[in-house]
Parts: sequence; C-alpha cells; structure tokens
Amino acid sequence: MRGRRTLSALVLALVAVAVAAAAAGASTATFSNQTLFGTWDPSGTGLTIQPANSSGDSEPAIAFGNDGSMSIDALAWLPFQVNVWRGTFGSTPSYFGGIDTNVPLPGKGRQALGSGDADIEIAPDGTTVVADLDFVFNKNNKLQLGVSITRCPPAATSPSDCSTQLLDQSGADRPWLTHSGDTFYLTYHDSGNSSVIHALRSDDDGVTWKRITSPLTGQGPLTGQSTFNNIQGPIVADPTSNDVYDIYASGEPQTKCCSADFNNIVVSHSTDGGKSWTAQVIHHEPVGTALDNIFPSLAVDQTTHKVYAVWSDGHNVSVASSPAGGMNWSGATTVSNIHTALMPWVAARSGKVDIVYYGSTVGQDDPHGVWNVYDAQSKDSGSSFDQNLVSNTPNRVGAVCTEGTGCAGGVNRELLDLFEVAENPGTNQAAIIYTSSEISTYTTPDGVVHKLPEVVLAYEN
Repeated sequence: MRGRRTLSALVLALVAVAVAAAAAGASTATFSNQTLFGTWDPSGTGLTIQPANSSGDSEPAIAFGNDGSMSIDALAWLPFQVNVWRGTFGSTPSYFGGIDTNVPLPGKGRQALGSGDADIEIAPDGTTVVADLDFVFNKNNKLQLGVSITRCPPAATSPSDCSTQLLDQSGADRPWLTHSGDTFYLTYHDSGNSSVIHALRSDDDGVTWKRITSPLTGQGPLTGQSTFNNIQGPIVADPTSNDVYDIYASGEPQTKCCSADFNNIVVSHSTDGGKSWTAQVIHHEPVGTALDNIFPSLAVDQTTHKVYAVWSDGHNVSVASSPAGGMNWSGATTVSNIHTALMPWVAARSGKVDIVYYGSTVGQDDPHGVWNVYDAQSKDSGSSFDQNLVSNTPNRVGAVCTEGTGCAGGVNRELLDLFEVAENPGTNQAAIIYTSSEISTYTTPDGVVHKLPEVVLAYEN
C-alpha cells in the first residue's frame, strides 16, 4: 500500500515544499533534518509496524548542558514509556531507551505507567533529569495521575542505571521542569477541577523536593479568574539569579465557573526562588479569543536576561518581551506569516531568539492541510525576525486537533501538543526537535493502517 502511494506523495511533497518556502519569505538560516527512532518489540500485539519495531514518538523536548551535552525526550506512541536520546549538537544522538518502564509502585495493589507527559533538563554535573506524568491505577482500576522524576547520571549507559521517584499521586497534569545551577523547579497542574498550579523545588539536582508557593495563588482577582480557568506553559529560571518565571493562559468567567477561551496571557515572576510571586497580564484579547493553541511558551536569555513570551491565537504566533525582571512588557508582535500557526516554542541566547511553530496555508481543521515547521529568528534581541523553513518535507498532511484529550476519539492528535527549540551553548545555533506523522505507519490486526508519528531533529547549519 505504501508503494502505490509513492508517486502522489512525492508530488504532494514537492508542491508543499515550494509553497512552504514561499510562505517563509526572507530566510537567513538553513537546517539539516534527521529522524530519531525509538525501538520496541511489538511481539504478541498483532501490530505490523513500518519501519519494523519502531515505538513511534511525539511531543518531544530538548535540553543542553553547559558542556554542550544534549538530551532529548519524546512520548512513545505505542508502548507506555518516555524515550530518551543523548548526544551533542551536530551528532546523530544515541538512543538511550525508555526511562520510565519501572515507575515505583505507590502502594499495595497499585500499578503505575509512565509516558503521560514529559520535560527534560541537564544538571550541571551532566545528570539528565526527566519529569514524567504517570498513570496510577489502584486495585479497583481507578485511575489517578501522578508525577515522577527520573535521574540518569552522566555515566549511565541504559535506563537500568537511572533512578525514579514518584513525587505526587493525588492528581497531576502536564509537568514542567527548569533549573538554575543545582536548583531545580517543577510545576504541574492539579488534574481535578481546580487547575491549581503546584510548584516544587529541589536544591540538590532533583534528588529531594519540597513544595513552594504556587505561581497562581495569592494574586487577588487574577487568582479568582484563573483558578478554574487556565492552561500552564513552562516554568523557566534565569540561571544567573533567583528569578523564576511561569506562564499561563487564563480566561474570564462567563458563568458561575469558567470559560474555556483563554484570552489572557499571564506571566508570574518570583525574585526569591519561588517563595513568593507577582503575576501580571501581559497580553489581553476580547472574550471569545482563545490563546491556548496549545501552550504559551517562555524563555530567558541568560546573557541579556531578557524574557520572551510567545503564544498562538489559532492563526498567528505572537511574542512579547521584557527586560530583566519581567515587570515591563512590550506590546505583542506577530512573528508568523502563514495562514495558520500553532504550538509555538521559544529559545534565546546572547541576543539571538528562535520562535518555532507548525504552519499551514489552510485552517487547522482542513483534512487536506499540509504542514511544515518554521523558525522565526531574530539576531537583534527580538527587534526584527526572519522566517525560515525548517522541515525538508511536510511534517503533517491532514487536520491538527489542539483540544488535547478533548479531541474526539483522539483523531488528528499525532502531533500531540508541543515541540521544542533550544540553543547550542557553544555556537548559539538552534536545535529543533519536532514531530512528523508522515514517516511511519502501524497496522492493527483488522488491517487498518494508521499514521505512526516520529520525532525529527533539525540542526541549524
């Protein structure tokens, strides 16, 4: 079946690349792309996978250590595991394995599975630290969501050399991880009705953890309109100070409860390592405008200390910035120039800013939509941006659902909810890890063929 589609797929790809290049406009950077495969033995499942034994992967994250070491994680699509690769910029990373296949059992008669969501950082000593959302089942098969931390030391050669601890099993969602030196910060949502943002801190590279003040609570009216009514992006620490930033999109209650249209972008800022926070709305749109397509993102330039916040309204990707301290924010600037731009992420270093997103010339619900990966790049601390095409072939053909678990039947969720960019600390070149649904397939025992997403690593040349 794949062979019969080769010619039409090739024509489609060539046309799409031409259209994508035109949409990118002015271009100053080029990228080299390589697919990363996780491995898995599907014996006994009845699945046929092309290429054979691929686990499939989506929603990847990437981090660099100060020494140039690089770690990547992604959510395996078929088995319950978070796959990890390790390497250096420009290399073909080595597949390290699934790091959460043995989450500690949280009590008698319970079972825990990883691979709900994940985020990754590298400690100063080279330890890879991964935050993972876990599925915890009690003896009656009642589901709870928990969050765990896995630490893999530099000398680790396989997941068996890593250690995992379960930090919360009372209800968690979408963990985010950052660090400043040996101090790590972890935030995640309450998975119940409140959507309160929980925050933890570790002062020993993620070995032990203690709760700190939530970036959401204690903010007066803003807390009131956000408690049941927000979606959180990443927490980010300035590595040269005690400044920590957290970003979320917040709605305005239209009933006694809440609105799912998150029309405000909020940045909460701490100057004392998370002991206290000050939150402010940095961008507002009229009620009915949704700015959660899907996560807002945040970055701190550790050289200039400038802070950048990005988000998508479902059509355009915008950025606002603040000097060190995150108190005075600029107005929003649109950095995308294509019909639909989703899932933005931002990285910044030494005045260079890279804002990546998935883009298409049609709406996100178009079943014939052709998607590519773009990078809006600035070399003057965000004063101007050039548009660059990252993907060398379309990374998605079809509709893209950004409703998370609300996507009916899980359809059109192959890209899941995010992808990331990071700056190589040695050269400031961008490394982008994204998802493609156009590389692999799996066939179920009844003969139905499905797209199997894979992650692609793009290096700036």
